[in-house]
Amino acid sequence: MSLRLEKCTVNDLKTLQEISFETFNDTFAKQNSPENMNAYLDNAYTDEKLTTELQTPHSTFFFLYKDDELAGYLKVNTDEAQTEAIAVNALEIERIYIRSTHKRQGLGRYLIDQACNLAVKKGKETIWLGVWEHNQPARAFYQTMGFVRQGQHSFFMGDDEQTDFIMVKNVHS
Repeated sequence: MSLRLEKCTVNDLKTLQEISFETFNDTFAKQNSPENMNAYLDNAYTDEKLTTELQTPHSTFFFLYKDDELAGYLKVNTDEAQTEAIAVNALEIERIYIRSTHKRQGLGRYLIDQACNLAVKKGKETIWLGVWEHNQPARAFYQTMGFVRQGQHSFFMGDDEQTDFIMVKNVHS
């Protein structure tokens, strides 16, 4: 099995949009109303929004390829690109998604490890992420990867206010 990360550019917009819709829908559709899913998806992954995100300084998307097949993606933010000021000198994992056909193959662990390596290279001391309180498999996975819950914030899925747990991990250089 060969794994590689490739940094996304604006030229990858359509592929990023497709995998974003697919993985978000696979992860959350069963627990949310179709109306709230559509309201979220119609806003979160528009050409304009993703183009802006791709061009934001200190924000980077990476595609994960397993044996030359697109298996998932990662979005990380540092400095002023972070969505919240959770920790000083930190890297945020804003999105980490694996296609359903590639789950349980160690790819999430690989992406977390790559995010930790990137944080160390950038001189960061902490990585953090938000995870939906009802996404027990993801919460358990992050705990096994050394993340601890530090707080929470609201996340809106359409008109449904939900709670994301903020999980933090110290990285060591």
